[in-house]
Amino acid sequence: MLEPFPIQSLALPLALNGSDIIGQARTGTGKTFAFGLPLLQLAQRAPGEPKRPRALVVVPTRELAIQVAADLTTAGKRTKAHILTVYGGRAYEPQIEGLKEGADIVVGTPGRLLDLEKQKHLSLGGVRAIVLDEADKMLDLGFLPDIERILNKIPDERQSMLFSATMPSEIVALSRNYLNRPTHVRAGDDDDPDHTATNSIEQFVYRTHPMDKVEMLARMLQAEGRGLSMVFCQTKRACDKVAGELKTRGFAAAAVHGDLGQSQRERALRAFRNGKIDVLVATDVAARGLDVDDVTHVVNYECPDDEKTYTHRIGRTGRAGRSGTAVTFVDWQEIARWKLISNALELGLTDPEETYSTSPHFFENLRIPEGTKGRLAKELQERAGLEAEEVEDIGDTGGPRRRNEKEERPARSRGRNRRRTRRGRGESAASSGDGEQAPAASTASGDEGAAPKPRRRRRRRTRGGVDVPNGQSAQGGADKGQEG
Repeated sequence: MLEPFPIQSLALPLALNGSDIIGQARTGTGKTFAFGLPLLQLAQRAPGEPKRPRALVVVPTRELAIQVAADLTTAGKRTKAHILTVYGGRAYEPQIEGLKEGADIVVGTPGRLLDLEKQKHLSLGGVRAIVLDEADKMLDLGFLPDIERILNKIPDERQSMLFSATMPSEIVALSRNYLNRPTHVRAGDDDDPDHTATNSIEQFVYRTHPMDKVEMLARMLQAEGRGLSMVFCQTKRACDKVAGELKTRGFAAAAVHGDLGQSQRERALRAFRNGKIDVLVATDVAARGLDVDDVTHVVNYECPDDEKTYTHRIGRTGRAGRSGTAVTFVDWQEIARWKLISNALELGLTDPEETYSTSPHFFENLRIPEGTKGRLAKELQERAGLEAEEVEDIGDTGGPRRRNEKEERPARSRGRNRRRTRRGRGESAASSGDGEQAPAASTASGDEGAAPKPRRRRRRRTRGGVDVPNGQSAQGGADKGQEG
């Protein structure tokens, strides 16, 4: 028998009744269906009703928008509801066409939603329900002013649902200003639902040496029972470096970070979901909103900044009641930061054991077969790899424009150089005119050759077939003029 998750049992009756809700639960506990099913029921429109969006779901990241829209599409197959996803990084045209065709539920990020509304492509006058998902993350990213603008543009007679893992004061103030007598539902026994996020996850913390971490990671990825795995780094450069090193060692790995185009990011995520790669190396851009089944291991290759980041990272495994394994590498200079994280979450792991890729307890804890080396054997390299996943042409915004600018600058420079060469001296473009008119100007001045020649020429003077010096010629000319 299938049973709903606690947040679904608490929120669904209220949401179906049309009440405003503040839902608080940790990541991976079914929040999407808690608000998605009521929205799908609300999206049913009568014959002849205008095809304007009836529900709006606002999310902080592109990855979360894709995930929420996919879940709603799966749940609404029998309802024939049209769910449209809008977010930055993609071309406007397909999203505009989707709005023209008619969308029942629009899932999007704040910036793109406001852009489409400002351009009169998105009509918010028919919105009867709005959901703010991962509200605390939107606060962290600075989206609070955009959220307030969106709330002020939709009708006052609406149902509002706000879901967040934590409740900072700004989120409480937002709910007081824009929600109508909301019911606060909280799934979890602890005051902070994120505090319980680690219950189903086996956690290991090792004090490591920077030069040995890649070797440790490569051996750990060969542990018994390992499925899909996520490796988190602090910087984009570290992501690329780790992913490249793993690929040279035979692993099917790919990187996801902010410097990649949106099509490249989506390609890597598709390959990860489809099993073409089994190791995703990411910055915290993927720490929220990425819900992939069978993620068995999460590795903090570099220590996170705080306890919230740590919780959201390891929350990519152990989802929906499953178990998972989280491994954190802590360098010497990160010990103080890790102690703060451990104390805040009451993990009891403030003094990680010094560990190397050859340490027996490392092999034993993570169930790594004895004798495993840091390179995957060829007979075990069964994944197709990122290259097997096609790149989707989504019309990335920004990329083509930058390429055109780079191509135009040399072209303009070459034009100026040609004009200066034809004139034979460093005149400006304004003085020389168009490049094709320069030879005509030379011909008009009496020059016959294509090559430039000085305008002043020495004339040969003779008298009676004998050359005359310039001074004598001039004197003779003067005498002759006097005689005439």
